[in-house]
Amino acid sequence: MRARSVFVVVAALWLAALGRDRFDLWIDATLLPSLTVATSVEVLDRRGDLLRAYTVDDGRWRLALAPDQVDPLYLDMLIAHEDKRFRDHAGVDPRAMLRAVLQAVWNGRVVSGGSTLTMQTARLLEEGTTGEVAGKLRQMRVALALERRLTKDQILRLYLHLAPFGGNLEGVRAASISYFGKEPRRLTPAEAALLVAIPQAPESRRPDRAADRAEAARNRVLARAVKEGVIDAETAAAALREAVPGVRKPFPALAPHLADRALADNPSLARHDLTIDGALQRQLETLAREAVQGKGEALQVAIVVVDHASGEILASVGSAEYQSDLRQGFVDMTQALRSPGSTLKPLVYALAFDEGLAHPETLIDDVPMSFGTYTPQNFDRQYRGTIRLREALQLSLNIPVVQLTEALGPAKLISAMEKAGMEPVFPGDTPGLAVALGGVGVTLEDLVGLYATLARGGVARPLTYRLNDLGTEGQRVISSVAAWQVGDILAGLAPPPGAPMNRLAYKTGTSYGNRDAWAIGYDGAHVVGVWMGRADGTPVPGAFGADVAAPVLFQALNRLKPKLEPQPPAPAATLLVANADLPQPLQRFRSRSAAFEVAADAPAVAFPPDGAEV
Repeated sequence: MRARSVFVVVAALWLAALGRDRFDLWIDATLLPSLTVATSVEVLDRRGDLLRAYTVDDGRWRLALAPDQVDPLYLDMLIAHEDKRFRDHAGVDPRAMLRAVLQAVWNGRVVSGGSTLTMQTARLLEEGTTGEVAGKLRQMRVALALERRLTKDQILRLYLHLAPFGGNLEGVRAASISYFGKEPRRLTPAEAALLVAIPQAPESRRPDRAADRAEAARNRVLARAVKEGVIDAETAAAALREAVPGVRKPFPALAPHLADRALADNPSLARHDLTIDGALQRQLETLAREAVQGKGEALQVAIVVVDHASGEILASVGSAEYQSDLRQGFVDMTQALRSPGSTLKPLVYALAFDEGLAHPETLIDDVPMSFGTYTPQNFDRQYRGTIRLREALQLSLNIPVVQLTEALGPAKLISAMEKAGMEPVFPGDTPGLAVALGGVGVTLEDLVGLYATLARGGVARPLTYRLNDLGTEGQRVISSVAAWQVGDILAGLAPPPGAPMNRLAYKTGTSYGNRDAWAIGYDGAHVVGVWMGRADGTPVPGAFGADVAAPVLFQALNRLKPKLEPQPPAPAATLLVANADLPQPLQRFRSRSAAFEVAADAPAVAFPPDGAEV
């Protein structure tokens, strides 16, 4: 008898072990759904804050989130309310399942589901149902398999990504941004409780459509949190008084054009870290909307801000209203080819200084003249006679700069533009003297890069919008002396009416037919460029760079910082003298052709007489 009992016990243990082994093999053989969850592509600013996100392929907002990126209070409330033994069980909680069955029998209805967070995650991965017995058994099997293959934090991460929050919102981060307008790193007790409550019935508890039901569910979570010791009664009482959000907030959409460009440039990246300063970008987008308000439905503006030492783009406003069809806001006007008007003139002057053709104090004639078949005129149709080059640039006169361009040769100007990183596009096969007056297509970003070269002492560096992009070494375009001389001239320009008096080196420009208005300026640290016009290239009557773009330039600088950084001192080799003290060839500019002409007041040769043999 005793031997039989021992045999029965041994047989039972053997059968139990065999059953356990079979069960383990069954769980290990579970075919799991893909554990790779697609998340929204994110574009972040230089501080890691969200500038813009894109929905996943099925149109849902699902943003990446790790457990350590969410408020610990939310996690404590979630585990206390949904699965308080989450850290201890193997995927299924027998005590919770038994409690759920007994409650259902006693009450005649389902009171609690008994599902663990791991089981809920299994359901979300397979997009299964909760009520069917077969579905519940499948969830249990997948949950047990998940626990064997993943850590608790990995399972929690999946839940944080997949939990439904109504509509096309999935995941805690998407819900926090949409309902509260903030990241889930810091949540109030009321906010944390609401995020715990919604996924159990996401459509019927959406606060934007069912605020009463959302509030009631939130309050039950708060009560449970008090019972489990997560928060005290006083904290819960304060949370109960907090209103639930009645509307969804829009997802961030800062720097939309640059975000689209980053995505197009590298579509395989899930995260794009940009050099953009999010706070500055927001301010300048507001400024852009203000700049066009009440000035016609088609007027547009674009703004670029660059740290000229590093070449990093700190702000890039491609249009005033990205969604506006009337303004064609979808067009990125920082990248559009436009005529630069007079904004290339500083480069011409710098090249002339470098070539020894002139000095800021050199005198030049501003009188009607022709260059072959080309007969330029000054913008105001007025002429100043003999004038210093310094004043000619400050007044943006056309005749003097065309003379300098003729002496240099257009090819030299074009070469310098390309060395500065520009990609000019010409209307004809052979660029001529009109290039200096805007007869070329360039972008706002290219022009800002050119002025960054001037601000950097004549050394060009590529502009970059990607964080930690080392780029390439700088290339010298003009000497530091010529760059400083041009900057000193531009810093002598008076600011527009109402703007503070300062030493901003800036230049305005207006293209032919008033199609483009420009203002670009720099101080000791930053370059700011502004373009105004219409995206379709039609004229804007009365739109001059000095009148419409320059005020926006100074307002942008005011929002960038309270005061300007000083310009650098003159390089040691700079010749700082008046016209009378210049070497004789630099006192008055003469074109190369004029150098071989006999001046009207030149002394006559009396001896030997013409034709005499000596």
